[in-house]
Amino acid sequence: MLFNGTDKRYNQYSAYLKNKFGVKVYKITLDAGFSCPNRDGTISTGGCIFCDEGGSFSQAHSNLLSISEQIQEGIKTLSTRFKAEKFMSYFQAYSNTYKPVKELEKIYNSSLCDERIVGLSIGTRPDCVDDEKLNLIANYKDDYEIWIEYGLQSIHDKTLKRINRGHDFDCFLKAYERTKEKGINVCVHVIFGLWESHDEIMQTAKKLAELKVDGVKIHMLCALENTRLADMYRAGEIEFMDEDEYIKTVCDFLEYLPPSTTIHRLAGNGLKETLIAPLWLGKKMDALNKIDRTFIERGTWQGCKNS
Repeated sequence: MLFNGTDKRYNQYSAYLKNKFGVKVYKITLDAGFSCPNRDGTISTGGCIFCDEGGSFSQAHSNLLSISEQIQEGIKTLSTRFKAEKFMSYFQAYSNTYKPVKELEKIYNSSLCDERIVGLSIGTRPDCVDDEKLNLIANYKDDYEIWIEYGLQSIHDKTLKRINRGHDFDCFLKAYERTKEKGINVCVHVIFGLWESHDEIMQTAKKLAELKVDGVKIHMLCALENTRLADMYRAGEIEFMDEDEYIKTVCDFLEYLPPSTTIHRLAGNGLKETLIAPLWLGKKMDALNKIDRTFIERGTWQGCKNS
């Protein structure tokens, strides 16, 4: 089974957007100077053990630039490099609903400053939303492709506690249900390699399948400089998945997800300048090609186990 007129055996998010808008849609990653309740002492100090000072922000834009300036810079760069025509505003760094709703409205509006912007994606935590904030975000959905991306990482509370996540699975579940009630698309982030067995990872897959989540973004646990995870790795407290195990686990995971779930990421770029381990993570295209080959060799596809 192939998806979106591609040769992919999974529902690739980029292909979903291209089918919807007629051209490839590029995300412009934005830093609006948000913080996180798991870093500023509201919940705890230090944040998640894997999070560095960039708050999962992977691009070069500076929050010294205004949001509209970041948008124009992003459009210029992507148009020149890829001849891009349409874009999504992507609030990526830290928890992008962690301000009063009036401030959020100004920030989100400022990212919709160009007619070539067709969507808005907001990365945040499930403990950083309420009905007022969700109503604000839902107001954009008649005119834009709207997504909230929740960092869940795992359905297992023991894992969430070990990574100092600061919330439990029930918190995510309540936020997810309220978000779906507002008609907002939800992408759920998960991480492989969190001291979990293969069966425990598949339990997360089966639960997300049961919830029929709109999108999933899969990350490989990695140690970056200046994180507690890096200290733990150097102390011999954790070993990371090798590439073959990761490829197998990704394919197993996708086989449980409904075909309707869009897949936003399967492999990262590795942040080579700060990546400590695993080093294979820096070869994104190698991993993606191996995932494709594994599906072909198995004769399987996303959702083939979902019945």
